[in-house]
Amino acid sequence: MRNRRHGTEHQRLQGLHAREGFRAVEAVLCGARVRDVGRMGGTADFELNGNRFRLQNYYVKDWAENFMVVMRVDDAHAWYEHVRSIADSGEFDGVRIKRPETVDGSLVLHVIDPSGVLLIFVQ
Repeated sequence: MRNRRHGTEHQRLQGLHAREGFRAVEAVLCGARVRDVGRMGGTADFELNGNRFRLQNYYVKDWAENFMVVMRVDDAHAWYEHVRSIADSGEFDGVRIKRPETVDGSLVLHVIDPSGVLLIFVQ
């Protein structure tokens, strides 16, 4: 039997994951070589290497944990250092980072944000 309190707690946690994931990805992308091209109603638009994408402050666990974004970058090691500094700041719990590794001839950095979204930076 499900009680109202559990439902409220679940909704609170969903909101927390959405905000933390949104803020963490935003922190990773802002201050780097990504251009913030606009904000509107809980979304933020960014541009990286001529490609635009939109972050939305909305969370569905199954979607987040089965979603990945692949971005081509010029320097995977620089992105690793940038993300590592954000993770080490302690501002975001649950950010996971793997050192860049060679995969099929490309240097690849994997970052998982607090909501479970996988960001893949490919050099």
